Amino acid sequence: RIMRPDDANIAGNVHGGTILKMIEEAGAIISTRHCNSQAGEPCVAALARVERTDFLSPMCIGEVANVSAEITYTSRHSVEVQVNVMSENILTGGKKVTNKATLWYVPLSLKNVNKVVEVPPIQYARKEQEDEGKKRYEEQKLDRLETKQRNGDVILPVINPEPHTVGYSQSSLIHLVGPSDCTLLGFVHGGVTMKLMDEVAGIVAARHCKTNIVTASVDAINFHEKIKKGCVITVSGRMTFTSNKSMEIEVFVDADPFVDEPRERYRAVSAFFTYVSLSKEGKPLPVPQLLTETEDEKRRFEEGKGRYLQTKAKRQAQMQQQA
Repeated sequence: RIMRPDDANIAGNVHGGTILKMIEEAGAIISTRHCNSQAGEPCVAALARVERTDFLSPMCIGEVANVSAEITYTSRHSVEVQVNVMSENILTGGKKVTNKATLWYVPLSLKNVNKVVEVPPIQYARKEQEDEGKKRYEEQKLDRLETKQRNGDVILPVINPEPHTVGYSQSSLIHLVGPSDCTLLGFVHGGVTMKLMDEVAGIVAARHCKTNIVTASVDAINFHEKIKKGCVITVSGRMTFTSNKSMEIEVFVDADPFVDEPRERYRAVSAFFTYVSLSKEGKPLPVPQLLTETEDEKRRFEEGKGRYLQTKAKRQAQMQQQA
């Protein structure tokens, strides 16, 4: 589809959340199709996880986004989908790859939303493809468990915070989940949640550096629990790390069921977003150093630094392999 002004920021760059939403829609369509391809219980695929995805090049207003999806692995109860996003300038005919993403879906029964149905197997061209897919499946399963165990943090308001501190840029958004946000099962689309997360992360980044900002990458997004229609969700973001040219923002989503639900607030989704600061000409700008004040902030900064160095090393290794 063509990118319109309401898909982009004031500088004309398409929001990362808009692209993530399109990616998730494509993944949900192909996963649901596959899981209903054989006779059995009708189901809808629900997003469980998005692996790290890099925004390889910016997309602008007026360009056409072409999103393609392919199922690359199936386990008994989950589906791995690879999604590619291509942008096309319809005035010049120029095309470029903007995103590549890997998503994991779980099929839920239409009759019983708490029941995970079995996934029809796919045929692999080579045995190695199945073995590699199984390895990715085990890795993401372990990472989801580890991430869920770290989900006890909350963001508290700070009175009169100093510029460039964590408290100065931290932000929250409160959203009532309505019917248009939900799947056939009455749970929030993963793409809707990711779009809101990107909006909050973008506000945090813009507050910190006071410039135009764009999404550079998103670390693994883990969907720990479903969010039902009628819930009030709080999307919270805070700066965790800054390098010379990038900012890491932790974002998590808490859900408050309050319509005929006795359940207390719970952590539904968590992820790390990375942003870069740009000049009016679209050139990278230096990022103000994050000022850490508490021991927890210093610990999160060091953890973010570790993730940054690990990602940097992986990119260098990939460039050497390509060379």
